Amino acid sequence: MSTRPAPDAEARAESLKERIYVTFTSLAVVLTLQSHASETTPGQAAITLLIAVVGTLLAVFVADLLSHLTVHAKLPTAPELRHMIAVSIGSIGVVVLPMVFLLLAQLDVWSIEAAIQAAVVVLIATLAFVGFLAVRRITLPFWQKAVVLLAEVVLGLAVIGLELLAHG
Repeated sequence: MSTRPAPDAEARAESLKERIYVTFTSLAVVLTLQSHASETTPGQAAITLLIAVVGTLLAVFVADLLSHLTVHAKLPTAPELRHMIAVSIGSIGVVVLPMVFLLLAQLDVWSIEAAIQAAVVVLIATLAFVGFLAVRRITLPFWQKAVVLLAEVVLGLAVIGLELLAHG
């Protein structure tokens, strides 16, 4: 049985960054869907969410590729390209539960309103968890870590507020 080396700090940071992008994008989509839940079906909501997430992942992948070309003036090596793809594809896991909730609505187990509300809760919890992952390795006293995490939550709530304002 072979063991993989632990990802370095830069790889972990890239992965967290991608998850944050995808989570905020997903949250913007489900908040918009929430304000129009009575006018949409679970299938339409799932397709809308999937298109937005795949579009975000492709945009971030292209940005990573272009920034690599700009910085290194050459194409990425095969391992570098595999890493870029893996980071992008790994971030799609953020929407697994929201998609399951929309499937439950499609199967009439839940209402679409309940599915979208559950998706909002899970995505906010995901942001909090990613924030926790970001601060847990900081070499600061506990109370300072708590302040950093609180600042992340406040900034996250500000983003959510702006999204609601834009789509409300």
